Amino acid sequence: MRIGLWIDEEGQTVDEIGAAAKAAEDAGIDRIWFSQRLGWDALTLIAGVAPYTSTIGYAVGVVPVYPRHPLALAAQALSVQVLTGNRLTLGVGSSHPHVVEGMLGLSMDRPAAYVREYVEALGPLLAGEATDYVGERLTARGHIDITGAETPELILAALGPRMLKTAGELTAGTTTSWAGPEVIENFIRPTIDRAATAAGRPEPQVIAGVCVAVTDEPDATRQWIHDQFGAAGDMPAYRAVLDRGGKAGPADTAVLGDEETVAKELQRFADAGTTEFLVCPVGTDAERARTIQFAHDYV
Repeated sequence: MRIGLWIDEEGQTVDEIGAAAKAAEDAGIDRIWFSQRLGWDALTLIAGVAPYTSTIGYAVGVVPVYPRHPLALAAQALSVQVLTGNRLTLGVGSSHPHVVEGMLGLSMDRPAAYVREYVEALGPLLAGEATDYVGERLTARGHIDITGAETPELILAALGPRMLKTAGELTAGTTTSWAGPEVIENFIRPTIDRAATAAGRPEPQVIAGVCVAVTDEPDATRQWIHDQFGAAGDMPAYRAVLDRGGKAGPADTAVLGDEETVAKELQRFADAGTTEFLVCPVGTDAERARTIQFAHDYV
């Protein structure tokens, strides 16, 4: 199981983020992950941070598909591929109704069907091929030609059966949120594997994004996570995966405790079929620093 590290870019300069990326590279971390939120544009940030490093992979988890046409996203992603020396993993996903409908004023009718069309149109473009795609709700005709760009790895954030089917059939794998090892072993891994096998594709990646705090006060940190991320439990896609795991909310899926406790939990994820454990440091500044150091030492 590989180890990835999420870097919280909020309030950070490029120099600060670049220094964190270089430290992760020196420690042997496999990939650095950024989120697409309401600050930095994640792909642009990756292009800016990449010169601080030479070998570590960069990933965005994930770019919401609704505001960006496949031709536009392919042009941006392939540009970043060249600027990073072809070290990009492109993650895409549907986002959530409160963002797509509430903030953007767009329809989120049948998101799994729309995402499938989007991925079908995007895949050839990322490979440098021309596309003439006409779906029920999406049309993409054109060709993106950027010299030196290799096809970036494409993954899909998928938690439900239809999205996992698309991920297994059309992408390199999935990223998960709020999914514990039991959910990965009993639902996510077998569902995506069946789809990949039926499509004649290799075994998919399952990248588990997990809130982690190496801490001596796990109860206090769990409350911190509840205060910061508890609202995610009301989002339909997240609520469904939490229910599958029998969890009341996001805080119940966190990995918290001392170094030995956290290491044992990481092994449970590995045993469940996780291919990459994405450490998302949370808690106080001291806890985050301790967690990052643990991730560096663990690899």
